Amino acid sequence: MSAIAWIATAWIVYVFIWYLQYKFLGHPGSVELFTTITDWLGLHGHEKAMRIGTGSCELLCSLILLLPGLQGLGGLGAVTLMTGAIVFHLASPLGIDPYNDGGVLFKQACSVWICGAIIVVLRRDQLFGLALRFGLLKPRSS
Repeated sequence: MSAIAWIATAWIVYVFIWYLQYKFLGHPGSVELFTTITDWLGLHGHEKAMRIGTGSCELLCSLILLLPGLQGLGGLGAVTLMTGAIVFHLASPLGIDPYNDGGVLFKQACSVWICGAIIVVLRRDQLFGLALRFGLLKPRSS
């Protein structure tokens, strides 16, 4: 099971880190994508903040995923981030195939979501332990 979690982690980290160059360096395609989203949300002029903010969250998630004791939390972060991406692809004017390339971004978002969910399931004991440690859950009484 551990090998499966690490394979899923490798895929997520690869995808997140690969796309950082586009988000952080302001690639025209990335700027257009985030402009479409922020305009649709009524946040005109905030494309850069959303693009850099999203990239920063993906970088943080990647780092957390690489820490064995926090891998479950990283998986949860990946699911959260990709839920947002999938919703924007499905509900906003962005659409599933914004670059006319067969929907590569959408498919990768779905695959990262699935890998994150696999990590969450495989590392659920770790997540419950963290929730107990930080008082988000109460220990069971015997």
